[in-house]
Amino acid sequence: MRIVDLLSKEKILLHTSAADKNAAIDLMVGLQEKGGALTDKEAYKQAILAREAQSSTAIEAGIAVPHAKAGCVREPSLAAVTLDRGVDYGAMDGQPSDLFFMIAAPMDGNVHLEILSHLMVLLMDPAFSAELRAAGDADAFLAVIDRYEQAKYGAQEAAAPAEPVKESLPAEKSGYRILAVTACPTGIAHTYMAAEALEKAGQKLGLPLKAETNGSGGAKNVLTPEEIEAADGIIIAADKNVETARFSGKRVLFVPVSDGIHKPEALIQRIESGNVPVYKHEGAAESSAATKNESAGRQIYKHLMNGVSHMLPFVIGGGILIALAFLFDDAAINPANFGMNTPVAAFFKTVGNAAFSFMLPILAGYIAYSIADRPGLAVGFVGGYLASVGTSFWTISTGSAPIPAGFLGALLAGFAGGYFMLGLRKACDKLPRSLEGIKPILIYPLIGVLFMGAFMCLVNPVMSLINTGLTSFLNSLGESSRILLGAVMAAMMSIDMGGPFNKAAYVTGTGAIATAAAAGAASNDIAYQMMAAVMVGGMVPPIAIALATTFFKKKFTPDERKSGIVNYIMGLCFITEGAIPFAASDPLRVIPSCAVGSAVAGALSMLFQCTLPAPHGGIFVFPVIGNVFGYVVALVAGSIIGMLLLALLRKNRTPEQLSK
Repeated sequence: MRIVDLLSKEKILLHTSAADKNAAIDLMVGLQEKGGALTDKEAYKQAILAREAQSSTAIEAGIAVPHAKAGCVREPSLAAVTLDRGVDYGAMDGQPSDLFFMIAAPMDGNVHLEILSHLMVLLMDPAFSAELRAAGDADAFLAVIDRYEQAKYGAQEAAAPAEPVKESLPAEKSGYRILAVTACPTGIAHTYMAAEALEKAGQKLGLPLKAETNGSGGAKNVLTPEEIEAADGIIIAADKNVETARFSGKRVLFVPVSDGIHKPEALIQRIESGNVPVYKHEGAAESSAATKNESAGRQIYKHLMNGVSHMLPFVIGGGILIALAFLFDDAAINPANFGMNTPVAAFFKTVGNAAFSFMLPILAGYIAYSIADRPGLAVGFVGGYLASVGTSFWTISTGSAPIPAGFLGALLAGFAGGYFMLGLRKACDKLPRSLEGIKPILIYPLIGVLFMGAFMCLVNPVMSLINTGLTSFLNSLGESSRILLGAVMAAMMSIDMGGPFNKAAYVTGTGAIATAAAAGAASNDIAYQMMAAVMVGGMVPPIAIALATTFFKKKFTPDERKSGIVNYIMGLCFITEGAIPFAASDPLRVIPSCAVGSAVAGALSMLFQCTLPAPHGGIFVFPVIGNVFGYVVALVAGSIIGMLLLALLRKNRTPEQLSK
């Protein structure tokens, strides 16, 4: 079944308005009822709200795909809405949603999941969503969907029955010699981009490949036991844990999700060469994908990203609220109490501080969880809390002031707690089977929390000294050193655009402002300057590419120019990943150009002493930036330099390419 078969003109509403998320849902539910898909409008709305309560169906770049299965649905149906002004739909990137597809599915069948996967893949193409938003009427809207679906899936697949086959064919009959699993920390763009890149590379090499996506809405296109049994090997392109027990005894290649995007052919060829070790699963079925087949550095990175991905909502939400507190306060009332002098400011500051207080326990807890599964969670939480409050044997015995270990202490607590619990689990394997039931409810939490308490009481003073030393060092840097620091951190945001370098710079920036906020640092502290350099470095790549596609049209194909327009929005919203498709197709020209532009922007941001107390937001947090004029100058200068370098390095497209 094709997408357009489920989407009639009476279920499309374009260029309308909605006050909020609930209003947008009401619009779409009304369209479903108008199209005759529902027997009970209110029951279906409740099913939609129940699905949203589990997790938001919004994805990046202003798109949301609400969906539900319900007995009140007569037949599978789609409704579509575009808004002239987006609404907050709970997207992971924090941006408003203005393009909606609502899927209604009956209880008998999984057609909504099938259609959702098709839509998600198509919606990852910025040109597709841009054309949908620009459509003037329902006919034009349907024509865009039909054209892209035909190009992506072809007439044969698009005309296939909506209901999936009950019994999957073995891999030797279905043609899948190589399988893949993709997953990124947020489960949005990278997950699906890697899956699509691997499947395309498999087709090109004549080695059909099936990719399972572990996205924010759960696993899609799940690999069957028959497919796994018959496959030559499996590629795990993931930056978070995925279920791997099912692959025991098969050749499994563990790589970052970015490799799935940038090196799909090389990965497939490695599997086919047989130069991949056989994976032997150890532990519970839901254990980590980080195994002895991966390097120690790779394992540590994945555990760290698991903690960071869970921590970021607290940092972003709390950071922006604290920034607003300073914006709405009057320092003249009481400079020593800045941020709490007015009732409005005090409200924002109190709530922001509450969100921040969870940051370190969440970070440590989910690092430990990634290492040791559920037994590590409580131990990590306790360690992160003790790091934040600064408990030590010295403070307990003398009643002296606490000495918080901060961000670095929480990192240490997460890894120490996780590996301790991993060792404890192995040690408990030798206990009698009669004690199996009390291990998770008594032995693990009691011994684990006791260990973590003693450990953090010992290391908190040491980690506090290290934090103090780092802060003093950063604050002692001269102007030239600060400018260099800003250039390096900003350039790191552009080198791999969401990969390890990008994440390292971003985590460093967020950790710095978290430590500074907890210590009550001045608003012009070096930590806030570092965060400003990090964000401007992440904004430059998509904007530079967008400018290049606008002013140097002969360097880009029509499809690239359409995608370039979307990058204006993504860049201004601090979504560096908008540049990935361009970087993937032309890395030797795009990455250096963007990195130089970002470095210039970061250096200028430091030179102008721009500060940012919020860890995200793009143009939406410009009101709380210190020296916003200088920041805009830095952003414009870096983007223009990136544009000019890209235009200089990139050759003009051929007439044939320009006509496509």
